[in-house]
Amino acid sequence: MFKKVTHVIFDMDGLLLNTEDLYTIAFQNICKPYGKVFDWSIKINIMGMKPDSAAHHTIEKLSLPVTVSQFAEMLSAQLPSIFSQSKLLPGVEKLVKHLKQHNIPVGICTGSSEKAYMAKTSHLKDFFAMFNPIVLCGDDKEVINGKPHPDGYEVTMKRFQPIPDASEVLVFEDAPNGVEAALAANMQAVMIPHDKVPFEYVKKHAEKATLYLKSMEDFNPELFGLPAF
Repeated sequence: MFKKVTHVIFDMDGLLLNTEDLYTIAFQNICKPYGKVFDWSIKINIMGMKPDSAAHHTIEKLSLPVTVSQFAEMLSAQLPSIFSQSKLLPGVEKLVKHLKQHNIPVGICTGSSEKAYMAKTSHLKDFFAMFNPIVLCGDDKEVINGKPHPDGYEVTMKRFQPIPDASEVLVFEDAPNGVEAALAANMQAVMIPHDKVPFEYVKKHAEKATLYLKSMEDFNPELFGLPAF
């Protein structure tokens, strides 16, 4: 059922970091003055998108009287204070360090812009130094289309040296858009959704994913031919 892999790519928000919770706070702060509620029914569809796409979708769904650029400015103003609270999720550091110790190449493919990435990771530099490549789909000119399109994962794969075959790459994702992107890139996908998301919102993609887990702590590397803990 599972194929042996040689390379691993991680999503970042909500997968490595608790930043999906922080994004929720930031989006709610923008929507609340207009009497609008930003909840999981909207959030689940924007996770993993490029920033402008996420803003456009939210504005459209909630009929917010703002432009995408105005939304982006309001979001950007909150980044330094909110994202300084970011922290690693359970099981993440153990797995990434384990893979690095066994010379398994690890990369990141995130919808974040460089500014957002720096705000989230500046206090975790040693951890993020273990990843290469790190593809920031929000700014990267080679990534034409954000998740759920496969562009981001294909670009990340091509930046490994040497370049692996897509079938040899394992992706970790928390979001339906990310799972779609990984599968469209012909990679295997482990889905670990946010623990607060109603299962009805992820059921279809949990069934599509190569493997569904409730926590990174539950991952067994040997299933994919990776070194045992």
